[in-house]
Amino acid sequence: MKNWKISISIVLLYIAMQFGSIPVSKGLFTYFQDTAGMEKEDAAYYGFAWALFITNLIAAPIILFMTTRNKRFWDIFKKGKKATPWMTILWGVLGFFMAMAGQMIAGIIEIALGITPGSENTALLSEVAKATPIIIFSIVIFAPLLEEIVFRRVLFGGIYTKTNFWIAAIVSGIVFAAVHGELEHLLTYTAPGMVFAFIYHHTKRIWTPMIAHLLMNGFVMIVQLNYEKLEQLQNMKQAVIYFLQ
Repeated sequence: MKNWKISISIVLLYIAMQFGSIPVSKGLFTYFQDTAGMEKEDAAYYGFAWALFITNLIAAPIILFMTTRNKRFWDIFKKGKKATPWMTILWGVLGFFMAMAGQMIAGIIEIALGITPGSENTALLSEVAKATPIIIFSIVIFAPLLEEIVFRRVLFGGIYTKTNFWIAAIVSGIVFAAVHGELEHLLTYTAPGMVFAFIYHHTKRIWTPMIAHLLMNGFVMIVQLNYEKLEQLQNMKQAVIYFLQ
């Protein structure tokens, strides 16, 4: 099968997964509310979390199988050697710090432009994760896996082979940001998207941005789920400093 056909199939399946989770979520919401006797909000959280997990669990192996249909599917870089496994891991970790730094800079720019900081999408997912931890698998494992295949290999890779790195990185980064549904935070999402494109281009291995993306999502989840504890520690720190002074 030709690469462009594989790419289109992957994108269509990814879109189908996103929209397919909606009716599944509604069906599970009804089940959790009417059969399991949950409160409306809890049922909504459980329905959304399990629907996302189920559709991810179905789509992921199919998409991975599609990538094996052509041995040259991953060969989009004509120059340079692929990074070794250890360098792939190293650049994945470095990519995490680069993505976080890029997101912080983007956040500062957004504040300067008068945009209110904070992501409603992240806040909502954190609330769902507190009620239904199963969604953490979708956020930390499936999202980096599927999104890097779609946005880095298919979108960035497809544009890169026809243009150059910068056009491919910017376009794929913007689309990656837009898909997250918070256009006011376009810069905040575009920055890590471009970092992921850079480390993919540098190492020639899709596992590199997957690792960075996984670490980033995992870090955000840990912070969000332990926000109150971290806030208490910060208050204790300030109290100790005040006492010593």
